[in-house]
Amino acid sequence: MATTTATTAKVAEDADAVPYAARIEHVSKSFPAPGAPGGQQLVLDDITLDVAPGEFVTLLGASGCGKSTLLNLVAGLDQPSTGSLGTDGRPALMFQEHALFPWLTAGKNIELALKLKGVPKSERRHEAERLLDLVRLQGAYGKRVHELSGGMRQRVALARALAQDSRLLLMDEPFAALDAITRDVLHDELTRIWQETGVSVLFVTHNVREAVRLAQRVVLLSSRPGRIARQWTVDLPHPRRIEDTAVAELSVEITEELRGEIRRHGQH
Repeated sequence: MATTTATTAKVAEDADAVPYAARIEHVSKSFPAPGAPGGQQLVLDDITLDVAPGEFVTLLGASGCGKSTLLNLVAGLDQPSTGSLGTDGRPALMFQEHALFPWLTAGKNIELALKLKGVPKSERRHEAERLLDLVRLQGAYGKRVHELSGGMRQRVALARALAQDSRLLLMDEPFAALDAITRDVLHDELTRIWQETGVSVLFVTHNVREAVRLAQRVVLLSSRPGRIARQWTVDLPHPRRIEDTAVAELSVEITEELRGEIRRHGQH
C-alpha cells in the first residue's frame, strides 16, 4: 500500500490486505494565487473517494475543476495541502499525449518500462510482445513512433502503462485528441483489457458519454473549488455502445447536473 499525505509517503509490504485500489480522504489542494503575493487559490476542497479493487471509475467535470490535479495527487506527482491518499501499490499513469520516445521502437518503449520495473533483459522482448498482443498490435514491435497512427500510439502507451504491472491505472483524457471512430474502437479495447486483467481504473474525462460508456461509477466534480457534487452507479451490461439508449439517457441526466454546476460557478 502506498500512502501519501501532505508530509509523508510510504509503501506497506502486505499489499494483499488492502481493501481498495485508491483511497482519498478529505483531500484539499491549494496553489499560489496569481497576482496575490502570499495568497492561495483553493482548487480541490475536501475530496473523499475510494476506488475498489477492479473497479472502473470516471472523474467528470468542467474544464478547470481539478480533475487532472486530483489524478496527479493520486499518482504521487504532487502532494495534497491537507488530507491523505493511499494506493494499492504504485499506480501507472497514462496521459492525453502518448509521451513515447520517438527514437525508440514501439517494443523498446515498452521494454524501457520493463527495465525500470526490474524485469531481466532476457525476458523483456517476450513480455513487450505479449503486451503488444494484448492491445492488438501484433507485429508492431519494430515500428517507430512516426510509423504509427494516433490510435496505435495510444495503444503502445497503454501497453507501456500495463508493463508496470500496477493494480491501479490512472488515465488523464487519453483519447481526447483522437477522432471519433478511433476513440470508439479504443473504448472497446480498454473495456476488454480492464475485464481481462482486473486492473482498477481511475479515468479523467470531460466527455459525459465517454464516462457513462466506460465506467461502473461516474463521479462529478463541481467547478472550482472541486468538490464531489454527485456520483452515479452505471449498472449497464457490457459491451456498451456510445449510442445505446440507456447510455444516452444517463448521459442526459449527468449533463444536466454538469450544466447546473457550471451555472452555479458562473454566479460567483
